[in-house]
Amino acid sequence: VVIAGYQKKNKVLSNKEKLIVAYHETGHALVAAMQTHSAPVTKITIIPRTSGALGYTMQVDEGEHNLMSKEELENRIATFTGGRVAEDLVFHSITTGASNDIEQATKMARAMITRFGMSEDFGMVAMETVSNKYLGGDTSLSCSEQTAGKIDQMVVALVQKEYSKAEKILSENIGKLHELAKYLYEKETITGEEFMDILNREPEALPEVKYVDNKENDTPDGGNTDEAGSASDQ
Repeated sequence: VVIAGYQKKNKVLSNKEKLIVAYHETGHALVAAMQTHSAPVTKITIIPRTSGALGYTMQVDEGEHNLMSKEELENRIATFTGGRVAEDLVFHSITTGASNDIEQATKMARAMITRFGMSEDFGMVAMETVSNKYLGGDTSLSCSEQTAGKIDQMVVALVQKEYSKAEKILSENIGKLHELAKYLYEKETITGEEFMDILNREPEALPEVKYVDNKENDTPDGGNTDEAGSASDQ
């Protein structure tokens, strides 16, 4: 199975970009792992793909899974936001790397409200219809303009709620965020077993996460600006 395309071996990230992607993907994985009703993390990589993705976090359900609960969908939205949250917490800046996450989180939140009957305001009333289910699934709202505006507000509120949950998770586990991101930065690809081993072991002293950049010497929170070091290439 090919996830997010094949490796794009001629795609070269700067060390700073590589570090940002390492924190971004670790943010996804850590938010996923710290929630119940969430599929386990099986792989994390920061090797760019032919699809354009600079990295990805893979989660695979244990056993056959055909239905999703409201809690599971909310957790997925929180996980989608985890990458952006990690960037903001560590670098106090955000990048375009979360564009696909934003799209997926928005789609899921809207579907919960308009199609899955998971909103207290609308209950078991479909606000959106899906046509051409076998040709991509075009959707169209079947409600008034006023109701459509309310739906937009509810989507924003739901995504923001899950963003805040992800922010709380990562803030409370900032040491593990640094430790895991440092390991991923050095290894570039890690298994779910490696991820869980680091997550479950006794916390280390806050690790240095350093990179060499000829023009930029920014160091993320938790790093040390006194020296510059290089990460090992895989």
